Amino acid sequence: MAGDEFWLVTGYEDARKLFADPRLGRSHPEPDKAARLSGSALLGGPQGEIETEKAEHTRMRKLFVPAFSARRMKALTDHVGTLVDERLAHLAKLTPPADLHAELSFPLPVLVICQLLGVPYEDRDYFSGISARMGSTLDAADSQAAREEMGAYMATLIRDKRDNPGEDVLSDLVDELDDDGKIAELAGGLLFAGHETTVNRIDFGVMLLLAHPDQLALLRADPGLAPGAVEEILRMVTTSLHGIPRYAHEDIDLGDLTIRRGEGVVIVPGVANRDERVYPDPDVFDITRPPGEAHLSFGYGPRFCIGASLARVELEAVFGRLFQAFPGLRLAVPFADLPLSEGRIADGFAALPVTW
Repeated sequence: MAGDEFWLVTGYEDARKLFADPRLGRSHPEPDKAARLSGSALLGGPQGEIETEKAEHTRMRKLFVPAFSARRMKALTDHVGTLVDERLAHLAKLTPPADLHAELSFPLPVLVICQLLGVPYEDRDYFSGISARMGSTLDAADSQAAREEMGAYMATLIRDKRDNPGEDVLSDLVDELDDDGKIAELAGGLLFAGHETTVNRIDFGVMLLLAHPDQLALLRADPGLAPGAVEEILRMVTTSLHGIPRYAHEDIDLGDLTIRRGEGVVIVPGVANRDERVYPDPDVFDITRPPGEAHLSFGYGPRFCIGASLARVELEAVFGRLFQAFPGLRLAVPFADLPLSEGRIADGFAALPVTW
């Protein structure tokens, strides 16, 4: 982390209020004076211009939200289920132990987002490497260079769609590609977010279920509990405590505190999701937890994650099938020996060796 001062927001109600507060933004009134949270080019500091941020945000959501609508995601459900079945059939042919991360957690979200956006799946090693650099919190220059490389890659793909259009998001952007690279940059951000976070949530979700055999037994007995299991995984899994930065565009009174114009605010959904004032027994993993206030893992308000429906489709397909196909699935190494990928805005497992 950079060591600069931010207001830290960990309570559920405060987090929800500030997520939705129009006086907070990703841009800063004086960018050169802005506090930085880390070296990440994505979430380390301010983004955009204060004069144009709201208009740009509205324009971009208008372009991208239809591709991730709940109706379109519902239509994808059967297809994603088929992809999961294919990955599990492949896994079953392997001699255990096998790396669940390499065989399921990583390839599934990558394949889905590639098909949705229109990105060649055979480029996965290339853009995954760029994504890892983009997500770095340690090397600001390399993170920014990777972000620019990803934008250039996406711009090339979008231009190629002019001659070879498909039924995909990049083809829809052919006439929207702008000279300043903003469209391509955001498309690159979608490619990054569309697989990085879901990969980690599959891995961590498997670990949560293995660590709670009573909950796993419920899911094995009734795969119809998968949607509830997914929501509880999303609530409890904290792949990163990096937090989401915002900057005050004007003074904001919050209770007896005042956030001054230009000051930084970092919202930490993973902590807010365990606020005992909202969730009874918040540290208990309960896949039958009664519906209540929605967790904040996808944010809240006007910047609610446009990929939330897609993530749910993928996660429900995985957790509704994985332990049915492999009822004896378990770790092949001690938990302490699992290799981690660290120094990124979303830390996770580098490998997940399992047997069955």
